Amino acid sequence: MLKKPILIVSMLAVTACTVGPNYTKPDLAVPATYAGVQSAVPPGQAIDPARWWEAFGDPTLTGLIDRALKDNPDMAAAASRVRQARLGEIQARAQYKPTVDATANATDVKFSKNAGFSSLARAFSGGGGGQGGGTAGGVALPGDSIKTFAVGFDASWEIDVFGGGRRGVEAALARTEAAEWNRRDAAVMLAAEVADAYFALRLDLDQIAVLDSEIERQGRALQIAGNIAKVGLVPGIDVTRQNGNITATRARIEPLKADLEVRKHALGVLLGQNPEALLGELSGPLPALAVTPTIPAGLPSDLLRRRPDIRAAERNLAASTADIGVAVADLYPKFSLTGIAQLISTSLATLFTGDSLQLTGTGAASFPLLDWGKRKATVGVRKEQREQAYQAYRTAVLQGLRDVEDALTRIDAERRRNALLRQALADADRSAAADLARYQSGLVAQDTVINTQVDVLRARESLTASDAQLRQMSVALFKAIGGGWSDKDTG
Repeated sequence: MLKKPILIVSMLAVTACTVGPNYTKPDLAVPATYAGVQSAVPPGQAIDPARWWEAFGDPTLTGLIDRALKDNPDMAAAASRVRQARLGEIQARAQYKPTVDATANATDVKFSKNAGFSSLARAFSGGGGGQGGGTAGGVALPGDSIKTFAVGFDASWEIDVFGGGRRGVEAALARTEAAEWNRRDAAVMLAAEVADAYFALRLDLDQIAVLDSEIERQGRALQIAGNIAKVGLVPGIDVTRQNGNITATRARIEPLKADLEVRKHALGVLLGQNPEALLGELSGPLPALAVTPTIPAGLPSDLLRRRPDIRAAERNLAASTADIGVAVADLYPKFSLTGIAQLISTSLATLFTGDSLQLTGTGAASFPLLDWGKRKATVGVRKEQREQAYQAYRTAVLQGLRDVEDALTRIDAERRRNALLRQALADADRSAAADLARYQSGLVAQDTVINTQVDVLRARESLTASDAQLRQMSVALFKAIGGGWSDKDTG
């Protein structure tokens, strides 16, 4: 009974094909080298891009990033999306495989006394009529009932003749890979965000330290002014003026303290904790900051392999290409095979016997005839989605190249500026010392000393901010080249 459907299946399997375009990774042209200046990496300095933050030599920073990667809610959500995509693979693989269901039912039918076949039933039953008394002559009479019991299996299989199912699996696999790359991209972004917030916090601490140091300097100048005023070499107003300068400097510390607390709140949330969770932990002395590392940017061609967002965009393009094949397959006929094996009986006592076996086999085909262009429009939609995915991939590559070029340009300019600021601070220090000595000798007015103190403070603050900017720009370059993940990382 099932030989013909099986023969049909065999013939279809032999002639099966996969419609739709085959995917080929686009070969986008990228420059041979970056235009931005790359500083030479010192001998012996090796930086692991997967854990670039360790290059800063700060155990507090390393601990914060490791904890964030483990407990941050966005990372947990990204890992969940990877698991969801893998379940989508199972769904795609199962769609065109045979399905088998176990069935069981019991049926009780009571016939109508007023049904149109009443007289025919009476004729076959000898004219008798019962009131719920069962059947006579093997035919149920009006008002009688029949009970049947059935158990069995039914199997169905939609045959993937034109490869729609295979294209669906291709798309699901590509989307899983895209989800994994998106998870890695989330790790890259998170590590950079934690480092950026941490270095902003260190800048606040450094600026507070600069102001504290300046207050000590101004305190010494106040003492000198007081001593000179006692002997009548300068007016008493110099003491008041110097004291006011100290008060103004102290007032500048308060906003920095508030900003320091805000940075701690941000880091707490990035670590998946309450905003106040790190207030105590980051209040103690922190390790001294090492020299900002020199970062090898590598080659533009490395970027296509290293940056997770570019890899994710490429995988989305592959998925969109496979989606076209799924839509094209809907333009062709569909073939299916259904088989049912049941044990059916009016009595439980005879249900599990050979005479109760009933087999049904069905081969079916459906041919699309008229859908007013719906299927073809779907193919067109999928092609446009692929075009959008291609352009998104191009954009990701171009944006990645720009990110690296921008970071290299900014770092090079800031390094030159940092050297000039360091020289300016040395000059300001010498000038302030000379003016203070001249003031003690009565050769210059106090205004000159205060002005040089202001110059020193500004130069020290500018250099401190430049040091922080170099660290944060280095973080931006690490992020731009796609650092922060390893081949061993899995969702």
